[in-house]
Amino acid sequence: MRDVEILAPREVPLGGPRSMTVLRTLPQRRRSLIGAWCFADHYGPDDVSRTGGMDVAPHPHIGLQTVSWLFRGEIAHIDSGGGRGEVLPGEVNLMTAGDGIAHSETSTAPTTVLHGVQLWLALPESRRASLPRRLEHYAPPEVDLPGGCALVLIGSLLGSTSPVEVHTPLVGAEIRLDPGARLEIDVDPGFEHGVLVDCGEVDVEGVPVPRASLAYLGVGAERLHLRNAGGHAARVMLLGGEPFEEEIVMWWNFVGRTSEEIHRARADWEAGGERFGEVAGYVGHGGPGRNAHGQARLPAPAIPPMTLRPRSNPAPHARTEPAR
Repeated sequence: MRDVEILAPREVPLGGPRSMTVLRTLPQRRRSLIGAWCFADHYGPDDVSRTGGMDVAPHPHIGLQTVSWLFRGEIAHIDSGGGRGEVLPGEVNLMTAGDGIAHSETSTAPTTVLHGVQLWLALPESRRASLPRRLEHYAPPEVDLPGGCALVLIGSLLGSTSPVEVHTPLVGAEIRLDPGARLEIDVDPGFEHGVLVDCGEVDVEGVPVPRASLAYLGVGAERLHLRNAGGHAARVMLLGGEPFEEEIVMWWNFVGRTSEEIHRARADWEAGGERFGEVAGYVGHGGPGRNAHGQARLPAPAIPPMTLRPRSNPAPHARTEPAR
């Protein structure tokens, strides 16, 4: 039996006192990355009438790709690279930031329940500054499995390959399990993997994984074993990739390499210059060009008076001892 490291989520408000709460499993003190996956938020099912849904005014990114994936609801996306459209259930939206992009995300008027994941990929040093701003959409076909099905949004798995462009070897998939089902899935032994449980009573390699937690599996195995121990359908997100060997500095919405780079990106955003461009046509819950708090763009928080250090990431092997 393989070792399984359980990464518990923490609650993070998405903005304001009347806000939607997300459950974040990456990054955290115990582990910062799985492959190049460096950020994982899980949210919902969220009652939009109670929380106000998602209304994230224009904000910046550097050095990453965002991966938006919904189970239910719709989100309007606008970015400064000219990308715009609706994020729909079962359709991956991948946005490449490169050296700088800004975008807004707003749940649409018809949306009553919002449910999905927001993920980030760290870009490698060799590509991160040269890539253009870009938005890609892809609706993967269902892959039927004995006892379930899968949708492959990033990379290749189960004979299905996604055409969206990523820049390190990766895999990302939604996997659904019928009640009582057991699945055995061939995986790349050079990848480390994480299994994020959306719903259901799921075992990973025989280890029960609580809802919204992420089960980490290190490199070396050729098969992944999943079981739905309950009487209702279950759903998980599989995230994997070759271990990302580069050190990264993550702060707010930026993925860089040095503290100086992060300070410069913050200053560029606050100055309102051309580096991040303009998000044209944003309509928030406060009306045209404003969110529910009256903001036309999100201000960058203050950086602590200290040198920002790279996030450490342990060796790509599951650690089952308690976190310190």
